[in-house]
Amino acid sequence: MSFSLPVLLVISLGYLLILFGIAHATEKGRLPGRWVRHPLVYTLSLGVYAGTWAVYGAVGVAAEFGYGFLAYYLGISGAFLLAPVLLNPIMRIGRAYQLTSLADLFAFRYRSQWAGTLVTLTSGIALMALLSMQIKAVAASASLLAPDASPHAISTLFSFIVVLFAMLFGARRDQTSGSHQGLVVAIAFDSLVKLAALLLLGGTILFTVFDGFGGLEDWLAMPGSGVSALSLSIEDGSWRALMLMSFSGALVLPHMYHMIFSENPSPRALSRASWGLPLYLLLLGLPVPLILWGGMAIPIGDQPAFYAVTIPQALEKPWLTVLMYVAGLSAASGLMIVSTLALAGMVLNHVVLPLRTPRDQSDIYRWLRWTKRILIAVIILTALVFNEAMGRNLDLSTLGILALSGMLQLLPGALGVIYWPEGNRKGLISGLLAGLALWALTLVLPLSHAADPLAWLPALPVAPEYDNWHIFTFISLGVNIVIFTLVSILSPASPEEASAAQACSLGALSRPQRRELIATSSSDFVRQLAEPLGFNMAKREVVRALEQLDLPPVEYRPYQLRRLRDQIEINLSGLMGPSVAQDLVQRHLSFKPMASSRTAQDIQYVERALGEYENRLTGLAGELDNLRRHYRQTLQNLPIPACSVGDDGEILMWNQAMAELTGISADEVVGARLLALPSHWRDLLDEFVHGPDLRRYKHRLDLRGRPHWLNLHKAALAGPDHPEGGSIILVEDQTETRLLEDELMHSERLASVGRLAAGVAHEVGNPVTGISSLAQNLKLETDNPDILETADQIQQQTRRISNILQSLMNFARTGNHAQANRYEPVQIRRCVDESINLLSLSDKGRGLDYLNECPDDLMVVGDEQRLVQVFVNLLANARDASPEGGTIRVGGFREEYSAIIEVADEGTGIPPEQLDHIFEPFYTTKSASQGTGLGLSLVYSIVEEHYGTINVESPADKSRGRGTLVRLKLPAYEAAGDEGTDGDNQGS
Repeated sequence: MSFSLPVLLVISLGYLLILFGIAHATEKGRLPGRWVRHPLVYTLSLGVYAGTWAVYGAVGVAAEFGYGFLAYYLGISGAFLLAPVLLNPIMRIGRAYQLTSLADLFAFRYRSQWAGTLVTLTSGIALMALLSMQIKAVAASASLLAPDASPHAISTLFSFIVVLFAMLFGARRDQTSGSHQGLVVAIAFDSLVKLAALLLLGGTILFTVFDGFGGLEDWLAMPGSGVSALSLSIEDGSWRALMLMSFSGALVLPHMYHMIFSENPSPRALSRASWGLPLYLLLLGLPVPLILWGGMAIPIGDQPAFYAVTIPQALEKPWLTVLMYVAGLSAASGLMIVSTLALAGMVLNHVVLPLRTPRDQSDIYRWLRWTKRILIAVIILTALVFNEAMGRNLDLSTLGILALSGMLQLLPGALGVIYWPEGNRKGLISGLLAGLALWALTLVLPLSHAADPLAWLPALPVAPEYDNWHIFTFISLGVNIVIFTLVSILSPASPEEASAAQACSLGALSRPQRRELIATSSSDFVRQLAEPLGFNMAKREVVRALEQLDLPPVEYRPYQLRRLRDQIEINLSGLMGPSVAQDLVQRHLSFKPMASSRTAQDIQYVERALGEYENRLTGLAGELDNLRRHYRQTLQNLPIPACSVGDDGEILMWNQAMAELTGISADEVVGARLLALPSHWRDLLDEFVHGPDLRRYKHRLDLRGRPHWLNLHKAALAGPDHPEGGSIILVEDQTETRLLEDELMHSERLASVGRLAAGVAHEVGNPVTGISSLAQNLKLETDNPDILETADQIQQQTRRISNILQSLMNFARTGNHAQANRYEPVQIRRCVDESINLLSLSDKGRGLDYLNECPDDLMVVGDEQRLVQVFVNLLANARDASPEGGTIRVGGFREEYSAIIEVADEGTGIPPEQLDHIFEPFYTTKSASQGTGLGLSLVYSIVEEHYGTINVESPADKSRGRGTLVRLKLPAYEAAGDEGTDGDNQGS
């Protein structure tokens, strides 16, 4: 039974189109989300590890090494069972710093572009054998089904088909996302097809070839049945080497790193996969003995590796033959697509971009996308050339050994990332180069029959051959480890390496320095990144980082800018690799030069990191963290407003009481500078922090339209246990105390006035009563009309005096209990209008124009009648000084929390020598018949009662030397909903 090449081509294209359809439907959201995000899908996608080994290679190795074929599954199963201490740390680092490949991880940890490039080249060389293995397996299986077809043509067609689908799967438009959910679902379907096909083939063999379990037992009991083929000697070291290579595959194989870490949806999914993948691999391995025994029982030839397709052919089952071909095609194409995508990303980030950064490209995302597509094609076609030149002459197991043993050289460096902070780039590169050189001399060249470079050496105890490949695998790995260790111990690590090692270590907490960036806002970030990235990409990356950190579109706080810089570097690391991203950020988002060698540590960063570690700290570390939280909560809940400030002016702590007093939340100001506060707080705190005074008492500050009196205390934080410096500031709000004192003083003044009024009324009342009695007697003693009229006038005036005295007595009775004015919102425009109306009743100033230009919404907190009295006096003075036909203007505006009212006239002005005396009682510039000198004194007193100020400028018109301007500043009224901070909070 055979097939034609066109039929196989249609089957191949049809299956790959199904895979692409699944991926496309997933990306478009047409599949239920709960299916796509199910941990089972992620676990099945990891089955890409098996590749054609599951369908072909495992049977071939079982025929040669017996149960040793299980080592390929047992090694990686062990790695997944150790996921909490092996895979989870790598995933944590990769997620935190957007490290999408092993080359990214090495470049980040060892702070070396050469390390990333060397890992990329090693992976590229070793993967040529692995990709060739997939191409050879598909071509060989297709040749068995279509004997007339050329294996070269099949290899070429298959390679070009995979190039096309790899481009469609991986080089998507969205370059900012490292996840390919459609690819994950498609590969999971791939794995399901492999498993179903192998289990179905095993069942078919069991019940068709052996007639069930009884027949199988009878066949195995027969002498010479071949059951001994599955025997394994414990002295055989090949299975140990294979198991170690399989174990390392979880970390170093590009397609496994990509699927395990880059496509991981959550730590929970990896936890499920830690037992799910071993179970899946166990199910894949179950049919292998049956397939081997079935091929031996039929028998069908001397190629056990391809029993999976030749057995269905021998059984005359076309549907099963096609299914097994599709399973092999599925395994090979899935591994090639994922491997190529991963390797293309590594080459782009660690070979192409270091050589040529696309600074002159208008759309860098498009350039990156097309460059990656070209690299995908180059990698697969290079693998095709390798297969035609060398791979077709090697069997599948040899190709697998060459690939895995080469990738094994990366294992020491990978383990050093999380377990050996002392390792450095010199040791890594030295050990890796030595191990790769031995790998090439003792494995690649001898096993590929290309050359025997060791032939000219004296007789070696063991010559490199296929039967002892494991010995030289261990030798090359051992040399790698020894040189890596020795060079790392003998050569010091750079500070950058030490910092990266600390970031990668389990439970490590880095403490970066609190340095100031040259950029002062997120807008500056866009301008500075526009040079290397272009404006559009720079803006997109900055906005993306701001959204990820949940920061406002315009950010200016130093701490948040440092976080933004780190996030941009992380995002660019996923896009361009950590080395290019680090170099780009260091060049264009650099820090200011340090003013001294002593730089404070970033307290906010440490605090946030400790918060993330809350549930992972145990023992003494946990107790210390509880103590830290206790002291922090004590400061936060302290009923006295408190804040701490670094020597550089950055706000480090802002407790709840401080937030309530200022109306500014801690989230808005912690990490910002004092200069970013609203002007009144900025001026007060900045002057106090940098001033010599340690205390300041009863400092007046107008907040939200009302005066406040504050006591400020300052203490330095510097000491033997805290060399970084800084200050802590306590702010006592004495407003209630001051208002009570003012109210008490006002009550005492009123009581004194009341007592004075009572005394005056008593002393004056007696003579007035006498005068009234005498006037009454005078009226009774005469009939003279003139005298009677005079007596009536005397009585009329005495009654008026009595009424005044009665008012004084009434005031005296209530004065002892009088209370301070309870101020209410007052509309300034209405007060001015009423004052103008009162002045209009007089005959004076009828030729003047009064202009009220105060806005309707300008309101203050005060006593309306008292304020009317202020404006009556000011307008009367302006009227008396203004020429006939002049204009008196009253204007007003809002300035932060104050209302400014200006009264301007066009009179002759006030001489400079008199300006300092105009508010004194009984001082006047008018004639004796025109004024008493009490008007402006009364105005000054009323304004002061309202916690305001009054200033006089004369002349108002400097050019003409005429006019007077009186400026009042009163606390503005704030509605209840407007008592928060204003726009002044948004920057310095």
